[in-house]
Amino acid sequence: MNDTDPITTGGVRASGLRAVAAGTIGVAITGDDAQVVMLPPEAVRWAQEVSAPPGAGNLPGSASGVFVGRESELERLREMLIGQGEAAVTQTRAVHGLGGVGKSTLALHYAHRYRAEYTLTWWVTAESPEQINTALAGLAWRLCPQWAATAGTDEQTAWAILWLQWHPGWLLVFDNVEHPDDLRLYLGTLTGGHHVATSRKATGWKAIAPTVPLGLLTPAASADLLCTLALEETQQPTLEQRRQAALLARDLGHLPLALEQAGAYLYQTGTGMDAYRRTLGRMLDKSTDGIDSQRTIACIWNQTLQAITTRDPLAVTLLHTLAWLAPDNLPRALLTACATDPQTLDQALGVLRAYDMITLTGSDITVHRLLQAVLRATAPEPDTPPPGRREAELLMLHALHPDGQDRAPAPPKQWQHLIPHLIALAVTSPAGHHNDGALAAYQTTAKHLEETRQEVRAVPLFKAVLAQRKQVLGANHPETLRSRDQLAHAYYAAGDQGQAIPLYEANLTHRRRVLGDTHPDTLTNRMNLAHAHRMAGEAERAIPLYEQALAESVSALGDSHPDTLTIRIGLAGAYKWAGDLERAIPLFEATFVKYKQVLGDSHPHTLFSRDQLAGAYEASGDFGRAIPLFEATLALCEQVLDNADWLTLRCRSNLADAYQRVGDLERAIPLFETTLAQREQLFGDTHPDTLRSRDCLAHVYLIAGDLERAIPLFETTLAQREQALGHGSVDTLRTRKHLAEAYQAAQAVQQQSSATPTTAGDPPRSPPSR
Repeated sequence: MNDTDPITTGGVRASGLRAVAAGTIGVAITGDDAQVVMLPPEAVRWAQEVSAPPGAGNLPGSASGVFVGRESELERLREMLIGQGEAAVTQTRAVHGLGGVGKSTLALHYAHRYRAEYTLTWWVTAESPEQINTALAGLAWRLCPQWAATAGTDEQTAWAILWLQWHPGWLLVFDNVEHPDDLRLYLGTLTGGHHVATSRKATGWKAIAPTVPLGLLTPAASADLLCTLALEETQQPTLEQRRQAALLARDLGHLPLALEQAGAYLYQTGTGMDAYRRTLGRMLDKSTDGIDSQRTIACIWNQTLQAITTRDPLAVTLLHTLAWLAPDNLPRALLTACATDPQTLDQALGVLRAYDMITLTGSDITVHRLLQAVLRATAPEPDTPPPGRREAELLMLHALHPDGQDRAPAPPKQWQHLIPHLIALAVTSPAGHHNDGALAAYQTTAKHLEETRQEVRAVPLFKAVLAQRKQVLGANHPETLRSRDQLAHAYYAAGDQGQAIPLYEANLTHRRRVLGDTHPDTLTNRMNLAHAHRMAGEAERAIPLYEQALAESVSALGDSHPDTLTIRIGLAGAYKWAGDLERAIPLFEATFVKYKQVLGDSHPHTLFSRDQLAGAYEASGDFGRAIPLFEATLALCEQVLDNADWLTLRCRSNLADAYQRVGDLERAIPLFETTLAQREQLFGDTHPDTLRSRDCLAHVYLIAGDLERAIPLFETTLAQREQALGHGSVDTLRTRKHLAEAYQAAQAVQQQSSATPTTAGDPPRSPPSR
């Protein structure tokens, strides 16, 4: 399965990321999905030699909180971990909405209760693979700060994984997992400790971990929790207080989060339960929006906010500000700009913590997601932005430009921890809202993510930039067109052609009308649209676009212009994808000769053209010409570019594919394994290039008859492609077909083994159709 060419804006991309500094060594990480990471020798030694201090961890909160009505679930969780090493705490399907059933509370109390039995307890915010990596990178900072301060996030994460493999007996808590398959690789790679995951999703865990479903509290447990929270520690509830607590608990739906918020309010204000219940009832009668649990909690918080406003108005301002940022791990130091002095800030945060509105963990602040949603929905005053929005934007701009708004942003390494908050700010931007400073921050951050091949994370930032430029400049302003191109590129690189194609089409229509068909911007736009159709498997749409772009480029720029050659390479590739090798191969050959004449034999564009020609020979079955050409191209790439440059990785993968097709699996498998490991390190687990490499490696394992390694890789790739690309994309369908073939092969081997125990089933020897 050959790698496909990347999209370009005026030629083939000439350079890629540098993986690591010179002088590094390879470190093997074993598990269901073996991989290789690159770390400095001293870092590898420290991963083995550094021990965690007693009681090491990063748990969000203490064990002193009230814990009522969950002892049986806690015991069940302990039994599962002792027996199997992993468990997922989920909501039962009867509980709908945005959470609040107590999953994280259960996991936190487990971690504290059994902390002494673990060498390390580490809390991982796990809504996305990026957040998991960030949390693991934090482990490297905690245990080996002298090295982590000089390393990037990917290297820090790799170090943490290596440390966990060297030092067993730890507990990892993956909190608020959005997609269970995100944990598959970690559970398979890290086997020396216990894993606990919390998730709102009850499905998707069957093949990953046993579950502990959580429902609502019982009426008795709900009343107990309210009495414990609302009354003084030495005060025993009277029969009347107990009765009122039962009634209030019923009105609150026995939802733990609602009970905790109401209890904190009652304790702080001294309000009686009966009076609180009457007030809450009036508020609920007036509220008609939202599902029951969310509506109830919104009314509770509104009442609490009134009390906080009387006590400390700054606390309310801070809370509204936090509503627009990521819910977890906001550095407390960033809020210093919101107060006149540190003491005033500490007092306001203390009020919010007393009312159970935030969680303070060391230097970080966490806000419940449901509270953020309620606060963002607060109706603003006429002609003003929603409460806290401006403050949140100023907060982030101050963090990015600590020396003033006219200075350049801080270096990327210094603001990596701010990226989740910038993305949250972009995603929650109200309709019609505009802020020039925030716009510049989105653009800068998105370009940084694009340059580091994190296009999926860049998409929401580019979307926010496009929305604001359309609003302020109009749909067809040059800056708006550029933003639409950038968003389309990000979708394209992330593998989402369904989103990329309409954006390219919109820009092409305008550029043809305003600039004409032969303007360079129009030619590039048409070529990129053709690329996207080709990557979507729509060769019949791509070919006419390429042919038209080529004719216009030859007329406007000449036959040997680099942009003309780029379009010619794209057209030849489209012919190959359509199976028309009689037109593809001569076009590849002629373009390769032109590149050598114009740019020289070792230019990246020439190397790319050589690789494409070798792929065309391979597609025609001419391996006698394909393999030597692949080998020569890879050697030149390693010499001229870098061992981990995107083009080097592509050539290595394509050479491995050619070896596989001629049955030379001994040379194919190591090349596929190396390429996958480098792409995982450079681009992450879910990047399209990584998914392509994982699919290739799984396929060659299948051909080799190694079904124990092939099937888990196919399963992981299928889940990630379904999540990223949808169920009907070309790549998703291809992986699903391969997985079905692997299942069939495994079933055949099992049946044959049952019939003839001493005879192994013959593995499949020809690759599945692609």
